[in-house]
Amino acid sequence: MNILFVLVLVLFAAFSRLVPHAPNFTPVISIALFAGAYLKKRFAFLVPVAALLLSDAIIGFYGFGWMVSVYGTTLLIVAMGLMLEKKISAGRILGLSLAGATVFFIITNFAVWALPGSMYPTTLAGLGECYVMAIPFFGNTVLSTIIYSAVMFGAYELGTRHVLKPKEAK
Repeated sequence: MNILFVLVLVLFAAFSRLVPHAPNFTPVISIALFAGAYLKKRFAFLVPVAALLLSDAIIGFYGFGWMVSVYGTTLLIVAMGLMLEKKISAGRILGLSLAGATVFFIITNFAVWALPGSMYPTTLAGLGECYVMAIPFFGNTVLSTIIYSAVMFGAYELGTRHVLKPKEAK
C-alpha cells in the first residue's frame, strides 16, 4: 500500500465528518477495520487517529475523557481489523463491522454516562437511560459501518483481483 492511498483514507474519513451527514453515519469504524486488515501496523493505527485529529481540529475538540474513549475505541477497532489479515471473507467483515459498531456504542456511551458533567445520573438507571437514548445513533453507526465496509473491502478486493493483477496469457 502506498503513502498516497493512506493519505486518501485519512482525508476521506476526515472529510466525511465535516460534510453534512446523519448523526454517527461516517466511515471511521470501517476505515479502522480496513486499516487493520490491509495496512502495515504503523499506518493502520495512524490512519483513523489522523482522520479524527484532522476533523476534530476543524469541528472542535471536546472533553479529554470523551476524546480518550472515542480515540481509544477506534484504536481497539483497528486491532479488531488485524484479525482479518489474510482471512478476509464477507462473513468475517460483516461480523467485525457489527462488533466494531457495538464496541464503539458500548464504550463511548459508558464514557458519556461515567464522565463528570454527564446529563445522566451515575446510577444503574442512569446508565440504562444513556444507552436507550443512544439507540438511534447506534442504528446509524451499524448501518454506516456495514455499508462503508462492504464498499471499501469489496472495491479493494475487486480492484486487486481483477484490475491490478495482469490477466494470465491463454
